[in-house]
Amino acid sequence: MDDEVFRALADPTRRSLLDALFERDGQTLSALEQHVPMTRFGVMKHLRLLEKAGLVVTKRMGREKLHFLNPIPIRRIYERWVNKYTDRWAVTLTSLKRQLEEEPMEQIYVPHQVPLVPSPGGGAMAVFEIYIKTTPERLWQAIIDPKMRAKYSFGVEVHSEWTPGSRYLASVPGGIDSAKLDITEGENLEVDPPRRLVQSFRALWSDEVKAAGFSRVTWEIIPVGDSCRLTVIHDRLPEDANPELYGGWPMVLSGLKTLLETGERLTTPGSLLYSEHNVQIDNQS
Repeated sequence: MDDEVFRALADPTRRSLLDALFERDGQTLSALEQHVPMTRFGVMKHLRLLEKAGLVVTKRMGREKLHFLNPIPIRRIYERWVNKYTDRWAVTLTSLKRQLEEEPMEQIYVPHQVPLVPSPGGGAMAVFEIYIKTTPERLWQAIIDPKMRAKYSFGVEVHSEWTPGSRYLASVPGGIDSAKLDITEGENLEVDPPRRLVQSFRALWSDEVKAAGFSRVTWEIIPVGDSCRLTVIHDRLPEDANPELYGGWPMVLSGLKTLLETGERLTTPGSLLYSEHNVQIDNQS
C-alpha cells in the first residue's frame, strides 16, 4: 500500500486535489475541476488513483457524490518513513535543551489536522477509511474487546454488553498511583456484527469537550479479498467542534491496523498517551 500512496503523491495535480480537499472537504467532481487546469475526464482519472491509494473516500449524499480527504495513509507514511528517522535527533536535542536550561520535559503536542464537512443530519462530520489485512470477525473483536482496544486506542478500554440500546463506557483503568479515568460514553444504536456498529458519542476527558454534548460514530466493515475496508464516520458534531473530539481517529485506526497485521503496538506519542496507566495495570496482573 505504501507504493500506491507514494505514486499517488508523486503527481503535482493529485497533490493539488488533496490540498483542495484539505481546504474544504466533501467536494463534488465539478467543484474539484475548478482547482486544476484539465478536462473532467482527466480529473476523474486522478481521483480514481487517489481512491485506489486510499487517500480519497467517496460518499453519496442524495444525488451528489462527494469526495473526502482520508488522512490515514499519509499518517502511516509519516510514521513509517519520517518519524522513526527524526525521533533520534529530536530526543537528543530535547535532552540537550533540558540539560542546558534545567527545564522539565514539555508535554507532547499532537496536532489534529482533520477537516470537517457539513453532516446531512445537521452539524459537521469527518470520514476516515483504512484497509486492514484481517477477517471481519477478527476486526469486530478488536473493536469491542476491552484489552485489544486499549492496545491501539491510547490505552482506553471500552466496556459494554454490545446489544442495541446498551450503554458503553470507555475509560483508562486505575493503577496503583492513579484513579480510573473516563474518556467517552454513549449508547449502542445499531449492533450488527461483524458489519456495522453505530454509537452515540460523548467525550468526558475535559469540561470543554463535555460541553459539546453527544455526536455519533459509525463503524462499517466490508470484506475486500483477504482484507477488510473499515470506514469510520464521526458525524453530528458541532460545526465549531474542538479538534480533540475527532482529530485522534487517524492515529487510533493506524494503531488498529498495526496491531492486527503485526501484533505490535503503535508507539507514536499519542498512542502512548496513557502508557503509564497500562504499565501499572500490567504490573498488577
